[in-house]
Amino acid sequence: MIDWIEANQAVLSVCVSLATLLVWVIYAQLLYSGFRRQRTPRVIINRGRKRDLDALCIISNMSQEAIYVEYIIATLKTSLGTVTMDVTDFERDPTEEREDEEGDRQTVAVTPEDIRENTRQGPLLSGEFMHIGTFNDLVRRMARQAEIPMQGHRPEGDIQLESLTIEVVALYGPEPKPVSASRDFSIDSNKSGGTLTPTSWRTRQGISFLQRRRLCKMVDKMNETNFFMTSTVRLDKR
Repeated sequence: MIDWIEANQAVLSVCVSLATLLVWVIYAQLLYSGFRRQRTPRVIINRGRKRDLDALCIISNMSQEAIYVEYIIATLKTSLGTVTMDVTDFERDPTEEREDEEGDRQTVAVTPEDIRENTRQGPLLSGEFMHIGTFNDLVRRMARQAEIPMQGHRPEGDIQLESLTIEVVALYGPEPKPVSASRDFSIDSNKSGGTLTPTSWRTRQGISFLQRRRLCKMVDKMNETNFFMTSTVRLDKR
């Protein structure tokens, strides 16, 4: 055995070197995978509590670090066009009803301290989630802004609801460019209610270089134009 080892010493040395190199490559790959997983944002958009239009739209931060939500953009696709709207802020009146010490309700003005309750913009820590209301609330709000008359869960007339897309634009940790997460839901509305079905099992993550570059341009344009809503829906009002 010793004679065989001495005779094949050069070959054994090469094999040991290759095995050592292979171990280091695998170890380096594991370290890189762990680092990449920690540095990769992951935001999940899902429905909660119910499975129809009355379900809550839930946004969860499954990243290793906190994200800062900048915009939440909703796109409603109908048979007569699309409506795209910034739904980051809650729809809230400048006044609200509150109970006084005696239990009587009275109308009071909303103070600047209540601003935090009026917007969904802000940090979302790792493992945290928030809901942005029901899908039906979003649909009805967008329909009202686009002057689409609604009757329950469905529009009046021949127009049909087809799908709703939710896109979250956020900043992740120390990254200078924004990231995004989006998910599509198909809508089938009828007199008895409306069904809401995700078109895919996963939430699309906009984290590539080209996607972040597109997001930078989109955010700059939204800030410059003070974007709120655009609509291509043209209704026959005769």
